[in-house]
Amino acid sequence: MVLLDIKDVSILADYFVIGSASSERQAKAIVEGITADTKKLLGARPPRIEGEPSDGWVLIDYGSVVVHLFAPEARRYYRLEELWRGGRVVVRMQ
Repeated sequence: MVLLDIKDVSILADYFVIGSASSERQAKAIVEGITADTKKLLGARPPRIEGEPSDGWVLIDYGSVVVHLFAPEARRYYRLEELWRGGRVVVRMQ
């Protein structure tokens, strides 16, 4: 899991959260957990969710924060950390 501060290099968002899920079931649980917790704790609902766990990439758009959840092979293919390397890594968890 990586939290990138991209506000100085992009007008798309302030932060990207980039993570991986090892299975569709795990991805679905992570997406449900994120959306339920942000609603409960912050009263925030994402205006948009794109993709499905079966697609290998789910994007949860909260406006200033965008969550990208990938299957491992899709994450290697799209390499968002490399694409947005101008952003500052705030947190990296393995």
